[in-house]
Amino acid sequence: MQASLLTTLLLPLALGVIMFGLGLGLGLDDFRRVARYPRAVLTGLVLQIGVLPWAALALALLFRLPPELAVGLMLLAASPGGATANIYSHIARGDVALNITLTAVNSVLCLVTLPVILDLSLEFFLGAGQYVPPPTRKIVEVALIILLPVSIGMLVRAFATGFAARMEKPIRLLSVVVLALLIVAAVASTWDTLLAYFAAVGIACLLFNLVSMGMGYAAPRALKLPRRQAIAIAMEIGIHNGTLAIFIALSVLGNATMSAPAAVYSLLMFLTAAAFAAWLNRSGARTADAVA
Repeated sequence: MQASLLTTLLLPLALGVIMFGLGLGLGLDDFRRVARYPRAVLTGLVLQIGVLPWAALALALLFRLPPELAVGLMLLAASPGGATANIYSHIARGDVALNITLTAVNSVLCLVTLPVILDLSLEFFLGAGQYVPPPTRKIVEVALIILLPVSIGMLVRAFATGFAARMEKPIRLLSVVVLALLIVAAVASTWDTLLAYFAAVGIACLLFNLVSMGMGYAAPRALKLPRRQAIAIAMEIGIHNGTLAIFIALSVLGNATMSAPAAVYSLLMFLTAAAFAAWLNRSGARTADAVA
C-alpha cells in the first residue's frame, strides 16, 4: 500500500512541485532560443531515435542476452526521456528549456517509433512480432507532470519576478532531496528484480547508460553546440522513462522478464547521472575560476 501511495500520488506530486520550480526559472525567450537554433533539437532526436536503438542492439548481441531480456533492453532504448531528466539537467545547469522541448517532441514521436522498434525487436529475438498499441495514456501522464506545472511556474515568474528569483536555490536543494528519495524508492520497489536479474543484465544496462550519456554530451560538443545544450541532451537521452518501459512490459506484453532491464537501468541511471552532474558542476566551476 505504501509503495502504491508513493508511485501514484507522492512521487508525481513531488515531481510536479519541482517542475513548477523549474518553470520559475524559465521564460518564453528560452523556448524561442531553442526554436531559433534547431540543431540542438535535431541532434537530440537523431541520437534518441536513430542511434540509441542500434547501441542497445549491439550490447544485447555482444552480451548474448536471453531473448526476453534483449527485447526489454530494446524497449528501454525506444522509451523517451522522463521528468527526472529535466531535474538532473537543472542540477547540472543544463538548458532546461531544451530538455522540456526534447521530452515533449520525443514523447509524441515515440507513439510511432516505440511500437515499431518493439515489434521489430520481438520479431528479431523471439521470431514473432506483436502489435503494440501506442502508449498514449502514459504519454499524457508525463505531459501533465511536466508541462502543466512548468507552465504555471512560468506564469508566476512573469508576474512575480522577485519571488521566482528567491525560490531558485530552495528548488535546487529540493531537487537533490527528491532525487535521493527516488533512488531509495527505486531500490526498495525493485529489490527482488535487481537480485534476480542484475548478474544477467546489469553490465549491459550500465554500459548502455554510460554510452547514452557519453554520446549525448560528446556529440553536441563535437558539433560546437553550447555546453548547456550538450548537458541537456546528455541527460535527456541518458535518463529514459523506465516507468513507461516497465508499464508496457507488464501491462501490454504481460512479461515480467522484459521489465527487468528497465528496472535495473532505472536504478543505475540515478547513480550515474548524479555522478555526471557532480562532475559537470565541478568542471564548470573550474572553468569559471580560470576565466575569472
